[in-house]
Amino acid sequence: MEQRSHLRFHVRFHSSFSSTGSVGGEGSILDLSIRGCRIESPTNVQPGASLDVRILAAADGAPIRIQQAVVRWSRGRQFGLEFVTMVPEEWARLQRIVKQIEMEPYIRDKQVAEFGNVS
Repeated sequence: MEQRSHLRFHVRFHSSFSSTGSVGGEGSILDLSIRGCRIESPTNVQPGASLDVRILAAADGAPIRIQQAVVRWSRGRQFGLEFVTMVPEEWARLQRIVKQIEMEPYIRDKQVAEFGNVS
């Protein structure tokens, strides 16, 4: 079994995806890394399919567009994607989002230490 080289973080982002002439749908991203994600969706996708993916990571921002992501596995209503192609600006946005998610527990712990229980 292949080891992941990048940490995945549990998230709950909306996504949409499509493939020229074969599949299209929407779903929820359950985990995210800088190289891939796991999506839950009622749409059936097959391993090996190449998808154009949009990730809505912020309510007020434009979706992050992954020009090509390959379906690596599919089980039930979930499937895993490997991000293959995206423009540099989108890659930078994705890196910022993942870094923010990675830092959230440390920021929260620091706030609790400084100010008491922060809700």
